[in-house]
Amino acid sequence: MGSADSKLNFRKAVIQLTTKTQPVEATDDAFWDQFWADTATSVQDVFALVPAAEIRAVREESPSNLATLCYKAVEKLVQGAESGCHTEKERQIVLNCCRLLTRILPYIFEDPDWRGFFWSTVPGAGRGGGDEDDENARPLAESLLLAVADLLFCPDFTVQSHRRSTVDTAEDIHSIDSCEYIWEAGVGFAHSPQPNYIHDLNRTELLKLLLTCFSEAMYLPPSSESSNANPWVQFFCSTENRHALPLFTSLLNVVCAYDPVGYGIPYNHLLFSDYREPLVEEAAQVLIVTLDYDSSTSSSPTVDGTTTGTAMDDVDPPGPDNLFVNYLSRIHREEDFQFILKGVARLLSNPLVQTYLPNSAKKIQFHQELLVLFWKLCDFNKKFLFFVLKSSDVLDILVPILYFLNDARADQSRVGLMHIGVFILLLLSGERNFGVRLNKPYSVRVPMDIPVFTGTHADLLIIVFHKIITSGHQRLQPLFDCLLTIVVNVSPYLKSLSMVAANKLLHLLEAFSTTWFLFSAVQNHHLVFFLLEVFNNIIQYQFDGNSNLVYAVIRKRNVFHQLANLPTDSQSIQKGLQRKKKTPEPISRTNSQDGVSMEGSRPAAPAEPGTLKTSLVATPGIDKLTEKSQVSEDGTMRSLEPESSQSPPEGNPPSAVSDGEPWSGKLDEDTALKLNRLNDKEASHPRRDRRRLSSASSSGQWTPTPDWVMSWKSKLPLQTIMRLLQVLVPQVEKICIDKGLTDESEILKFLQHGTLVGLLPVPHPILIRKYQANSGTAMWFRTYMWGVIYLRNVDPPIWYDTDVKLFEIQRV
Repeated sequence: MGSADSKLNFRKAVIQLTTKTQPVEATDDAFWDQFWADTATSVQDVFALVPAAEIRAVREESPSNLATLCYKAVEKLVQGAESGCHTEKERQIVLNCCRLLTRILPYIFEDPDWRGFFWSTVPGAGRGGGDEDDENARPLAESLLLAVADLLFCPDFTVQSHRRSTVDTAEDIHSIDSCEYIWEAGVGFAHSPQPNYIHDLNRTELLKLLLTCFSEAMYLPPSSESSNANPWVQFFCSTENRHALPLFTSLLNVVCAYDPVGYGIPYNHLLFSDYREPLVEEAAQVLIVTLDYDSSTSSSPTVDGTTTGTAMDDVDPPGPDNLFVNYLSRIHREEDFQFILKGVARLLSNPLVQTYLPNSAKKIQFHQELLVLFWKLCDFNKKFLFFVLKSSDVLDILVPILYFLNDARADQSRVGLMHIGVFILLLLSGERNFGVRLNKPYSVRVPMDIPVFTGTHADLLIIVFHKIITSGHQRLQPLFDCLLTIVVNVSPYLKSLSMVAANKLLHLLEAFSTTWFLFSAVQNHHLVFFLLEVFNNIIQYQFDGNSNLVYAVIRKRNVFHQLANLPTDSQSIQKGLQRKKKTPEPISRTNSQDGVSMEGSRPAAPAEPGTLKTSLVATPGIDKLTEKSQVSEDGTMRSLEPESSQSPPEGNPPSAVSDGEPWSGKLDEDTALKLNRLNDKEASHPRRDRRRLSSASSSGQWTPTPDWVMSWKSKLPLQTIMRLLQVLVPQVEKICIDKGLTDESEILKFLQHGTLVGLLPVPHPILIRKYQANSGTAMWFRTYMWGVIYLRNVDPPIWYDTDVKLFEIQRV
């Protein structure tokens, strides 16, 4: 009965608070203690017993009572941290205050008049007793954050006590060195403490409160001002927090050491509760929020890492004031990198784990948080990025990302996941080693709904990208530039593409080079430039192993001839645009080369109706996202100065996307034929290749002119391919006639032994477009990350139905 009584008492206290019109004195302990002293309410109970409408009513009608409630709850946490929570009663009070503050804080943040409340030194409530003047100087927010930090290293409450004696000689929380109490072995800490599920539960509740404190960012509209630093995160990650280092290390190690499959006993996750998982999720979310830092506007945290001794131990660290970012950027030991990479790869691969017994292995749900964490690691710690690319381990990150991209491509509620996956691959593709690693044969058979192929990881990447472009959700169109930039970046290093991947690349060129498509939006021709650059890189630098691609180019030579002879007169341009007006008939896929999908795969499904999703800010155009670097003969890269003149070098289209505005193109639904209806065998009907952007022509803001077509047609980098066709087509035709060949394999054999040495134009320098940090992407990451956190915290629904400003919540 006890718990039912305590719930009733708690509810009575809430009603009293909402109905009292007079301010209740802060000294009236009998009244305030009802909220935390006698009750044993779970966090779910608190959310049920304190309705949103009542919190808002108190906020509007008796603000001093809400102020006193917040102040008293923080005071209790501070007292708990001071005393060390030695008794069960004290621990219960701390947890109850924790739950209550988690419930109330979002309603404080949603009202602009209240937002400064926690940062004021004198709360609206009168203070009881005169013995706390020294605390008066601290804003409430700082007292709250420091108390939570102390409580996260409180012996017998959130960490294992090192003393084995009675309460009388319990450890003094202020004299302990919290670095000895790091929660898990890993970076900078070798000892793995005994698992204790009570400690895990208590840590999870405190981290939930911490995350709620940090969530003030959700109530401010998106702005690219970096001055919008989150004051809660700023203070918590400053030198004021004496636990910053052990807490950062604890969060990182708890995430990277977690193994959801455990001992691999089938169905074990159904038999007993895993108290670690909620803690790992909360730790991952707190970690990415504390690392929300715009490196493009500040002194960059990518320090050389020339520290000595332990993992991160400079006394006066260089770099940013945010200690979490600072520590992350200074991790440098190989074994620490190995631990982090193995941990992240293990968790990202978990949803791909195949078992013979359905649902017998635990599947984690926090892969989006892990991708943000991996991004932060690579962005803030270049040594980590180079370590990742040093071995084939990078493929253990690549395969899960391609799996998520392929799986989410049709689901509009997962557009954010698509973006972060592509951003990570764009970042990796700026490094030569990534292209080289892609040549490793792909043998792990993760069930994906793509054609079966035999080849390398490069083939997998191209086939998945082709799937995204041809059968992804239309909201992915702004990513096409990024996807093809990744392929361009790796193309000079691809030793041998499979026939399936080669055909996919030519299919994309065929679809993107139709006159309708080229003339229907101002930047569509960029995609053709990217693809031609891919073919040129492979022909010039990797001709020997790529007979499949050369054969595919010869087979589809008419596409290149049509491009070279693209009409530029007004009449032809209008005729090209007219084609989309005729509703094209669907093209059958029966003899498509897609063939059978992999065994055990499911087709990518659209979002379930009613799924909640959060809006995202626009991402910058590819010209803002990347900067061009040229690869010298010794393999080093030098950054190219942005062209000052208006005419870009050959093969680098002038960017039409300005001010970081992404593609505005909307698909003209009635007339644009999905590329997925087009298939490799039947794509020889360019009349039907309707796809993508008809925005400009339908809105009347822009129309293609002969001068405009000429301006880029004259720069199409076709010389290398035309020379190749000029040399090889007659030879192939001659063989076919002389030997009566109709068999592909014989022609391929001939091409394998052929050479174009001395026949091709002088190789062009390799151009790599490297990702560069900018405030546009920093803002995108902030909205994406908080959107994920908002949607993932449903039990209890911390922010649900509050007036969030950073993004909109939409139903599919």
